Amino acid sequence: MKTETQKPELSIIITSYKNPAVLRLCLESLKKNVLCENYDILVVDSATEEATEIMMRENFPEIAFFPHSKNLGFARLANEGLEKSTGDYILILNADIVIEKKSVDLLMEFLKKNPDVGLVGPKLLNFDGSIQPSRFRFYTPLVILYRRTPIGKLKFAQKKIQRFLYEDKDLEKPFEADWLMGSALMATRRSLEKIGLMEENFGFMYFEDVDWCRRFWESGLKVVYYPLVQMYHYHGKGSASAGVVKSVLFNKYTREHLKSGLKYFWKYLGKPNPHKE
Repeated sequence: MKTETQKPELSIIITSYKNPAVLRLCLESLKKNVLCENYDILVVDSATEEATEIMMRENFPEIAFFPHSKNLGFARLANEGLEKSTGDYILILNADIVIEKKSVDLLMEFLKKNPDVGLVGPKLLNFDGSIQPSRFRFYTPLVILYRRTPIGKLKFAQKKIQRFLYEDKDLEKPFEADWLMGSALMATRRSLEKIGLMEENFGFMYFEDVDWCRRFWESGLKVVYYPLVQMYHYHGKGSASAGVVKSVLFNKYTREHLKSGLKYFWKYLGKPNPHKE
């Protein structure tokens, strides 16, 4: 990691919420597997519990820790990290990410070689080794309907969902994607100065990554899925459900997703897709 007087080449922002054991795994994987010698880590934590504060103070005193008494939501955590970071390259990670050797360094190397790329994201794997969808085409209202109702089991809807997930692409090769899951994203300081922070008005935890990627495209910067690098992601499916009516009534994550989606579609109503394939 960087010395006291060095400006970091890379800043790693960890967004965390009520799981010190998972956060510990994330931080230990970073300290073990990031080869760049000039980097710093910032942990921005929501609804901070005593166990997390004790762990950070006793086990990771060299890491900048920003606790909060309330649950702020993903965008506000990420934005605080972005505002406090100083590195030329910025990696945003959820605390439930575990990296492999050199994975962070390879993402940074890719951005250095491709100045027209504003955002890059790795292949994400479940802990059983299966691939986790993390690259998507922009949402349409029908795609949300298909994914959240039994209609999605019909053949025509399945084709639309598969296209949304880029399953028409070779997922082992890098390609430009409409948007990438916010769980693991790397950007350059130069591009962030052009794009700005994440939008915080969509709601608690959804669509800010979709919107952010769209703004990169609108500014002429590419968003690239880079599966030559992989990371592990413990991704809970809090908004999954058997039916949309039951889910809206009883699942707060689905309600948040739908509310955020309405705000997103209203913002971009009538605007063309900025990413021309």
